[in-house]
Amino acid sequence: MIQSSVRRSSGSFFGLAYGDALGAPTEFLTVDEIVRRYGQGGPRELVGDPAPVTDDTQMALAVAWALREAPALTPEAVEPLLRQRFVAWSVSPENNRAPGMTCLRACGELARGVRWQAATQAGSKGCGANMRVTPVGLLDVDLDTLAGLAQLQAGLTHGHPTGLAASELTAYAVRVLRDGVTLPELPGLLVGHARRQRRVYRHGWLGDLWQQPGVSDPVDFIARGWDECLAVLARLTAALARPDDGGDPCRETGEGWVAEEALATALLCAVRHADDPVGALARGATTAGDSDSIAALAGAFVGAAHGMAAWPADWAFRIEYADQLRALSAPLD
Repeated sequence: MIQSSVRRSSGSFFGLAYGDALGAPTEFLTVDEIVRRYGQGGPRELVGDPAPVTDDTQMALAVAWALREAPALTPEAVEPLLRQRFVAWSVSPENNRAPGMTCLRACGELARGVRWQAATQAGSKGCGANMRVTPVGLLDVDLDTLAGLAQLQAGLTHGHPTGLAASELTAYAVRVLRDGVTLPELPGLLVGHARRQRRVYRHGWLGDLWQQPGVSDPVDFIARGWDECLAVLARLTAALARPDDGGDPCRETGEGWVAEEALATALLCAVRHADDPVGALARGATTAGDSDSIAALAGAFVGAAHGMAAWPADWAFRIEYADQLRALSAPLD
């Protein structure tokens, strides 16, 4: 276990919410508009009391509660609880933060009792698959269980293999950072993990999800997802080898609307600002793409690396859902 004084699990979960809150007002703005509004450094202060978050944090909380309530971390035990939590989120009056249509459509089918492999949106690899996976990375489980949980929670709504692979990579990144890997070391570790997992289809967790039009077998299905992740990780590695020009990181690794780009662009912000956690969030929020998801994932990564000390102390009392974040993350520290 990580020493409780570091509080890396809390740092990661709160960091996700902080990034989400900072990126929410900038999501549909150009970089020029963001700079005019917040200055060259981007947004660095929470606004509101509480400071509101988006569906990114709401769904991460849904995943965390499902994991907390599960009698065992098996697909049979976890899937009904994920279904219940996702459906409850979808009909909640608090679900008024421009939620993704993929999640809403899938939740509509899940609410009707459709088996999840049929309810999922098979063609979608949107970042909704991995914006909510951080709680999986904070569990003390073996890496096979971590991978299965990460892919299952993604698959309930996003059935594309890249959504599955990117979710596993995101959870794996949180795990190894929490366990002491440094941010500069992380991209290389993710490439190695992706190569090792490239032909691993997790039948016990995914069932027959792979049986989609144009797919010949489960290994080819999942390899497509890992190959897209490896391609964006190559772009990330190339970007990190160049000096930082201070511009929009989306130009290097994509705008983050899809899962693998949200992961890579958040990593770019986190690694570039490894010693300035709030700066990592601000950089993620100062993007032309899916700013709240990019900043949220950057916060999860930097928070896992540095713990709660990364963040201004008063933020923990000013962020929306602070009580839930605290209740879910503190036991993991």
